[in-house]
This record gives sequence, structure tokens and C-alpha cells, in this order.
Amino acid sequence: MDTPSTPAQSATVLDALGEVLRHRRNAAPESSYVASLHHKGLNKILEKVGEEATETLLAAKDAEHGSEAERQALVAETADLWFHSLVMLSHLDLDHEDVLKELARRFGLSGHAEKAMRTTSP
Repeated sequence: MDTPSTPAQSATVLDALGEVLRHRRNAAPESSYVASLHHKGLNKILEKVGEEATETLLAAKDAEHGSEAERQALVAETADLWFHSLVMLSHLDLDHEDVLKELARRFGLSGHAEKAMRTTSP
């Protein structure tokens, strides 16, 4: 049985990953996958985010009534989506802390109330 992670463990993983992403952002493209994505630019990173989002959706459909292996495949695809989203944020000089702060701001608000508070730009 897996031991559930505590918020501190999750934050540690995100912090460590954020640090790696920062270091690889300006590294030589041949030195790492992340560096190669940054070198190729935002459009390539967005392409990967879109690809991973589609794969996550398909895996979720399979997992809904699927086996444990299909449910684990969904977890793996979600990890890929989160990873590529973090690369995207890093490319734009943002990181997981910005997302966590936004989630914390929304915590305790109903989804309907939060949506009503958003302003749309023309």
C-alpha cells in the first residue's frame, strides 16, 4: 500500500523540480530534454502541453471503468501534463508557487462565487 504524501513532501518535490527547471532553462539544448524544449520556444512547449492534455483525457476515459493498470496510466499521463505545464510556467518566468498561491486564494470559495469574481478583459 502506498503511503499518502504529506503537503510538505509534495511541496518538496515541486520545489526540487522547480529548481531543476530553473537551472535547465538556460542550459545547452543537447544537455537535457527540458533545455531542448526551452531552446525550441514557447510554441513547442505549448504543443507538448496540448499533447499531454489530450493523452490525459483519453486515459481518464479508459480509467473510468478500467483496470488498476488503466487507472495508473491516468496517473502517469497526469504527471506528464503537470510536468510540461511546469516547463511552460518556467519558460514564462513563473513557477508552481504562483499556481499554489492562486489555489490558496481560491480555497474555501465556491466555484460559482470564484467564477463570478473574475473579470474579463476586452
